[in-house]
Amino acid sequence: MNRIERKSRGFTLIELLIVMVILGLLAALVGPRMFGKVGKSRQKAAKAQITLFETALDSYRLDTSQYPTTSQGLEALRTRPSGVERWDGPYLPKEVPVDPWGHPYQYRCPGEHGDCDIISYGADGSAGGDEENMDIVSWRGIEEKER
Repeated sequence: MNRIERKSRGFTLIELLIVMVILGLLAALVGPRMFGKVGKSRQKAAKAQITLFETALDSYRLDTSQYPTTSQGLEALRTRPSGVERWDGPYLPKEVPVDPWGHPYQYRCPGEHGDCDIISYGADGSAGGDEENMDIVSWRGIEEKER
């Protein structure tokens, strides 16, 4: 009877330690791979947001015959700038988002690389950089930068 009671009381300390070591090894092997994908996912999200801005900017230009100026910024897609005729917005369904790293997008019009330039400076929030710090820009895709 005493033997049956002992077995039903739970796990031994050794069994718990073995399970914890196995879980630790799995986390050490899988963790870095998963965190590496987070950076790429943020870059793809930034590119998707920039594409959304480009679509909204094109709609704005169709209505007003011009893109918002640099001083009006992307906020012109949400609220009517003063002196703009035929504005039929808002052109974005929600407030202008920040990039996936929490920094505001940079907008220039006229742009250096097209009618308008939209830039996310990546994780470091400053121009230039590689990997997760790489700039995501409206005139070049992520895949093109990686080549």
